[in-house]
Amino acid sequence: MALQPASGAQDLLPRDVGVNRWICEQLAAIYSRWGYEEVTPPSLERLDTLEAGGAIEASQVLQVVADEALGLRPEMTASIARAACTRLAAMHRPLRLHYRGSTFKAQRIEDQGIRIEEELQSGVELMGAAGVAGDGELLRLLLDAAAALPFSREQEPTLLIGHHGLLDLVLERAPQGQHQELRRVMCSLDRVSLEAMEIGADLKERYRSLLDLRGEPSSVLAEIERMVGASTLLLELSQLVSTIQQQADRQGIRLQLDPTFHPDFALYDGVMLKLVCQGEHAPMAVASGGRYDRLVRRFAPGDDEASGVGFSFAVESLRQLLQSGNGVPDSGGASVQLVAYGRSNQLQAALDRVQELHRQGQRAELWPECCSSAKEAEQIAALRGGELVWLG
Repeated sequence: MALQPASGAQDLLPRDVGVNRWICEQLAAIYSRWGYEEVTPPSLERLDTLEAGGAIEASQVLQVVADEALGLRPEMTASIARAACTRLAAMHRPLRLHYRGSTFKAQRIEDQGIRIEEELQSGVELMGAAGVAGDGELLRLLLDAAAALPFSREQEPTLLIGHHGLLDLVLERAPQGQHQELRRVMCSLDRVSLEAMEIGADLKERYRSLLDLRGEPSSVLAEIERMVGASTLLLELSQLVSTIQQQADRQGIRLQLDPTFHPDFALYDGVMLKLVCQGEHAPMAVASGGRYDRLVRRFAPGDDEASGVGFSFAVESLRQLLQSGNGVPDSGGASVQLVAYGRSNQLQAALDRVQELHRQGQRAELWPECCSSAKEAEQIAALRGGELVWLG
């Protein structure tokens, strides 16, 4: 019999579970204030839903043996977009939904087979709010949610912002047949492949400089405008940043615009975001998301106005980050009272006492065996970190 969990899975101990619950409850309270209602999508979905029209590779989906092609969700957005466009199609837009639940991502490692990445997520999806208004609400909500968590200045929280259309702007002058390869090269910061490409010297120099272009949003936008001229997209991004700049400054969250920013999944066709903090040993991504209008329209054919934008917090990463900084409360709560007894005929009285303490709102548990003396019972209670209630 195997004594270890599957590769990539983990056992969560009581304190871990308590901290995860506390984080999810803090976040859910913020979502609710903004008018978001909780939903729970299924863990199992059809593969064509989970692959989100090719945005998620089949190799990233943990497939399940069944009569039809099924898999465990590697992320939540596709499932919620499907539900929003089917069972919730009659509900008025904008539709505001939030969730918590586990995702399961398959990672195929050469010579090691499949490694499962299980992650608890808490997030929101906003359907039917297009453009800067929807993006602005999402980013304000993300900052409000971050304010409910005890980040420290030492963790240097940074909100990375990108947009799928920024590279389209910059690549406009490149040969059409090279756009896809150039996008791959830029998003992966592949300088070697860039140098090997047959494009004009002026364009190559522009793309070299773009690989290093990230930082304070207004400076980055000004540099891109210098490269390509004024555009509606640059104006909209400037407006979006202005809607959150003051709040981010108050919370000590640095904003960084990165035109080559590329998320793990190719879901997004508009604004993209990632909240990153400095962990004990390396930076940690604790939230991510973006706009996915194209995905929603796949589930709502013919509705050219359908839109969606959302984000999710990685609760496990958050817990590890906040525990390392002693930023979360002790999940144990009040100390437990241990009810112990000295004679076997006192078992019923001991159980009655446990439940009486429960009715008083106290934590109490039963020691199931008779104790030879109150002293022995005191020693047991001390070892368990509780207070003794002795029936002698």
